[in-house]
Amino acid sequence: MPNVCYYTGKKTSFGKLRTYRGQKLSKGGFGLKPTGIEPRTFKPNLQKVRAEVVDDDGVKRMKRIKVSTKAIRGGLVTKPLRRKYGYTRLQKQD
Repeated sequence: MPNVCYYTGKKTSFGKLRTYRGQKLSKGGFGLKPTGIEPRTFKPNLQKVRAEVVDDDGVKRMKRIKVSTKAIRGGLVTKPLRRKYGYTRLQKQD
């Protein structure tokens, strides 16, 4: 299972970590000089969630997927009911 969000497609991105030394020009120095540039990774906030996913057949199935927290908060994920009988009258009708 790759480290990618099922809905938004968020995945690990790459960047650089820059280290500087010296005093700023505005503070009376000669300016900041980069002393080190190292590669780093930015990882998305992914959670493993049991969710209702529509298959190729068009049937809803319970599946464990990796989802970003942005997708969870945005309402893209529909979680299954934990109880056999629903929580409210509306959920019992389904």
